[in-house]
Amino acid sequence: MAQVELIMPKMGESIMEATILKWVKNVGDAVDVDETILEIATDKVDSEVPSPVKGVIKEIFFQVDDVVEIEKVIAIIATEGEEVGSTPAPATQQAATSNGKSNGHQNGQSKTPAPKSVPAVATAAVATPAPSAVVSTSSSNRFYSPLVKNIAKKENISVAELDTIPGSGAKGRVTKKDILGYISNRTSAPATAVAPSAPATSPKSTPAQPQINFDGGTEIIEMDRMRKLIADHMVMSKHTSPHVTSFVEVDVTNIVNWRNGIKKGFQATHGEKITFTPIFMEAVVKAIQDFPMVNVSLDGTNIIVKKSINIGMATALPSGNLIVPVIKNANHLNLLGLTKSVNDLANRARNNKLKPEDIQGGTFTLTNVGTFGNVMGTPIINQPQVAILAVGAIRKKPAVVETEYGDVIAIRHMMFLSLSYDHRIVDGFLGGSFLRKVGDYLEAFDKERKI
Repeated sequence: MAQVELIMPKMGESIMEATILKWVKNVGDAVDVDETILEIATDKVDSEVPSPVKGVIKEIFFQVDDVVEIEKVIAIIATEGEEVGSTPAPATQQAATSNGKSNGHQNGQSKTPAPKSVPAVATAAVATPAPSAVVSTSSSNRFYSPLVKNIAKKENISVAELDTIPGSGAKGRVTKKDILGYISNRTSAPATAVAPSAPATSPKSTPAQPQINFDGGTEIIEMDRMRKLIADHMVMSKHTSPHVTSFVEVDVTNIVNWRNGIKKGFQATHGEKITFTPIFMEAVVKAIQDFPMVNVSLDGTNIIVKKSINIGMATALPSGNLIVPVIKNANHLNLLGLTKSVNDLANRARNNKLKPEDIQGGTFTLTNVGTFGNVMGTPIINQPQVAILAVGAIRKKPAVVETEYGDVIAIRHMMFLSLSYDHRIVDGFLGGSFLRKVGDYLEAFDKERKI
């Protein structure tokens, strides 16, 4: 009987760990190829981890709510036949001992599984956790995720200082929110964070929260997991990028009249509803081709120019939360292709059918605040991008129209566009010019266009 390691999959370029939400299969359960074994969550999306082989779950190394680094062994599947898989690697043995569930996979032993008649050795191994299972960065053997260590390194936070940060995660672990909150306080009031004379009874390093008055009409609702992740991501983005927002007003009368004229025939022909979103997206793609320095990311002092134009579209979920599926290579799609992609991703987002790859790789984001009746907004940048465009509600307004007979006042369909951009890399000239170009493309829309 061969053994195959089930690895925590890599869920995206910036994802270094995932939380186990639920074990669908338990030790002793049979699994088929591609059958779901467990459900996991990252700060981007929930996902299912399928079985790579047919077999039986032999060992499970982590529990529900455990935060596990990518590429770690999370379970062992026993299969029939020598040709499938391999015996557990040392990393598997170390992961097992660190969880007190080695079942014969002992640290320092050979690759041949040890007989189960020596549990004392496996128990003793727990006293000395293997480096790959528990990453210690301090004398207290406190665990820090790669993301937390990365942030600490960039902010020049020493190991001793890191040890003083209170953790709100499982078993007191320091989360991204904890360290970002600490950094914010440390930046604004460093003396408070490190002063040796601070009272022993108040070692908190996070900013003092305003006192909330609770009365008889108060209800307390705990954030769900996705809302907590969104909150962390928003705070991180504002902490990372100096946000600037520019606005333009655009006459979209030609677009509104064109869509009203073709939408019934379009749905009858293509089986798709056509919304304004793919039209806005088409204008964004054209403007990015004119101003490619908006389609970038910043890595330290290096500007990463993205050759692909992958447009994320912020989508509200029935729960009230938000997710941003991505249309890859949008510059290769015509208006019909964009319409089909927009509808497909929106439908799958609302039905919780998105895959991890559907929300990865975005280079620019579009959000439609007009959906909620808002005329404009100041959106927060979706890191590591450097700009996000918000489109407001389309409203009929009196406007000055230039004609060959002179200027006239007419009722027009008007809309505000707002662009938030990272002022570290996008200056006002670039941001404003790009935004105006998007508006120009929308105003120049051909009302006789065929599709």
